[in-house]
Amino acid sequence: MSSLSGRGLRGSQAHSSPTHVAVVGAGLTGSLLACFLARRGHQVTVYERRPDPRTAAAERGRSINLALSERGIDALRRVGLHERVLVDALPMHGRMIHPVDGELDFQQYSIDGQRAINSISRGALNNALLDAAAATPGVSIVFEHRLTGLDPLVFATPAGEAKASADVVIGADGAGSAVRGQLLGMGLIDESVDFLDYGYKELTIAAGPDGDFAMDPGALHIWPRGTSMMIALPNPDRTFTCTLFWPHGGTSSLASLGSPAAIERHFRAVYPDVVPLMPNLVEDYRLNPVGLLGTVRCGPWQAATPGGPVGLIGDAAHAIVPFYGQGANCGFEDCVVLDRVLDETGDDFAAALPLFEARRREDVEAIATMALNNFVEMRDKVASPVFQLGKKIEHALERALPGRYVSRYELVSFSTTPYAQVRDRVRRQHQVLGAVGVLALGGLGALGAAVAKGRRR
Repeated sequence: MSSLSGRGLRGSQAHSSPTHVAVVGAGLTGSLLACFLARRGHQVTVYERRPDPRTAAAERGRSINLALSERGIDALRRVGLHERVLVDALPMHGRMIHPVDGELDFQQYSIDGQRAINSISRGALNNALLDAAAATPGVSIVFEHRLTGLDPLVFATPAGEAKASADVVIGADGAGSAVRGQLLGMGLIDESVDFLDYGYKELTIAAGPDGDFAMDPGALHIWPRGTSMMIALPNPDRTFTCTLFWPHGGTSSLASLGSPAAIERHFRAVYPDVVPLMPNLVEDYRLNPVGLLGTVRCGPWQAATPGGPVGLIGDAAHAIVPFYGQGANCGFEDCVVLDRVLDETGDDFAAALPLFEARRREDVEAIATMALNNFVEMRDKVASPVFQLGKKIEHALERALPGRYVSRYELVSFSTTPYAQVRDRVRRQHQVLGAVGVLALGGLGALGAAVAKGRRR
């Protein structure tokens, strides 16, 4: 199975003349990127618009648990952070489907049931990465600096305007990237943002009366309801973070439930098994914000400015919807690919940033499409007997043809096979299966005709 398995050179091996890199954004990708770049011997200043999240109060309803899988773990492993991060993670070995009526259905992710994706709090992961970046020689982190100008670098701060300089600027500041906005305003890039007609809202399932988990913590729980769904991921404190993915409009939408009675009535009808587990349901529903869901595309991801090269990475370049659990994993993998092209170009950022885009663009387009398709699968299909039969057949094929037939989910979540190669391989597998199915049906038809002919004789 092909993979992104090579490791970059380190420190002075990689670079003898340090470059001062300004990384805008101290979120997940920006913090990890700082570790990668400093490891290569560069001087890195990370600018973040927020206060230090390690000391500031968390924003209500914005935790958004992540599903950390092999691509993200591989990136963390390269800078020695995987063990530290996974201490706070909870492995989920499959999906637990909650119907309105009837029994729960557990659908394991891998054929042997051993592989798992890992539930982790975005905030806890971000704090761990910030600690690691701050402890890395050559990295400094500046909070409460909101980018307002790119050439030269200008920031709005609580004390007023601040200016800075750097040899290279990399925007790792998320889907609403200020760096991307500056490049767009300078006419150096184009962008498109495709929003879903859906939003998300977070709720909490409390720990049980005995202080233990109220549901199975080894699963990602899904309540598929056709036009909407809810998911829940476990937390170390024995709670679950739930996320509603509901349409913005209509009779059963995020905007349609106004009163406490309406909220409780709707949940008792649609999610009857969780209402007893949510003592703060009404308060959380009314007070927690609604988040937007969309896909960001832009191009190019880099530009030459009078002040030096400017690039975009992670969600700043290619934000995707969260339905394959790959947003953070994809951003972390970006750091690996950029590290690799810096090896190839001798740490010439002007050459490395276009090469990074050339290597990465097809892959992120592939996972963006897969994430959108997986929303339909999670929302509409996972409770279907036909879908469940298909998964059983798929696992049977994986056992019968080990290494030759591998499901899309396993390739995406449990390997570092480039996303575009996953897309193409799965397409070929399905074509072969389709051809075999046609031949099998043809054979059965011929057999039936022969039997009928024999009977006529």
